[in-house]
Amino acid sequence: MTRRRLRKSPEPQLPGSKPGFFLESKMKRLMIVDAYNQFIRGYIVDPSKNTNGQPIGGMRTFINILNKITREVKPDMLAIVWDGKGGSRKRRAINKDYKAGRKPPRTNWSQVGLDERDIKDNKVWQQMRVIEYLNQTPVVQFMEPEVEADDVISYIKSSSIFADWQKVIVSADKDFIQLLDDKTLLFRPIQKEVLNTNMVIEKFGIHPRNFALARAMAGDPSDNLPGVPRVGLGTVAKRFSFLKEDKDFFIDDLMSECSKKENKQKVFNSVLENHSLIHENYNIMQLSSPQMSPQCKSRIDETFEEFTPLYNQTELRKLMIHDGVLTVNLQDLEQKFNDIITSFSV
Repeated sequence: MTRRRLRKSPEPQLPGSKPGFFLESKMKRLMIVDAYNQFIRGYIVDPSKNTNGQPIGGMRTFINILNKITREVKPDMLAIVWDGKGGSRKRRAINKDYKAGRKPPRTNWSQVGLDERDIKDNKVWQQMRVIEYLNQTPVVQFMEPEVEADDVISYIKSSSIFADWQKVIVSADKDFIQLLDDKTLLFRPIQKEVLNTNMVIEKFGIHPRNFALARAMAGDPSDNLPGVPRVGLGTVAKRFSFLKEDKDFFIDDLMSECSKKENKQKVFNSVLENHSLIHENYNIMQLSSPQMSPQCKSRIDETFEEFTPLYNQTELRKLMIHDGVLTVNLQDLEQKFNDIITSFSV
């Protein structure tokens, strides 16, 4: 009699990931969404208007993205994190020019003819409505005054509450690469890319735990943080190859490497000359010590500890009908919301 080999059911796999790169199906999974990062893309590119002529592209696209990534990630819990009003006061205290000079988001064609005040008001209205929608659902939302979403996400990711969970951070922002470990992935839906530790080392030649240090040298123009002249991530990976090791390195290690007699290339002198700049950039870029108060951390902990999932489907649909947004597909989201309610009631 010939035995037939049983085939294992495939584990869930994210789009953009390489063959054999699977979500960990044996762990509970927390999906943490960098909310404004996803919202602003829809606000920029989606020209949709409601019957009153109001642009609603940010709301439509955010809900569509959330529906899609929920289907793909299959989380057991969702945390939606927004940047707090006022931005990061602590980072501006380090460098007053941090994020200075940023141009406002370009508006899509649906807003041509609106004045600057109307455009700003519409963007705020759309964002607040998304928050109100999600307040009717079994997700956890955060918006801490003068605290960036990056810091809240870092704190949640490292929380003992989720020590045995897999974390999937959803954002296009490379800042989160430094948070990756054996239980944490970065899902970049716009880029259709999923990154884990090994893929970061393969792509950049730098270990995630040293990524903030590497970027401190390279700088970040999007945040108005200049780097060491003529030093990008490629140069960092080539000249400081030890940064791909699974070991924490520090600025002093960089300076020691640059001071070696055999290292005569100009890049090493340039790094030595910009010690203060690298130190300042690192203090701004690092997320290993989230820049928030103990009170803020306590509020986040209490929110999770006291979380009771509720889903007011009627009110959600009422709000979306009023705004002209109910044409989006909610099937996967609604199924996930019901799953969350069920899992907490067991």
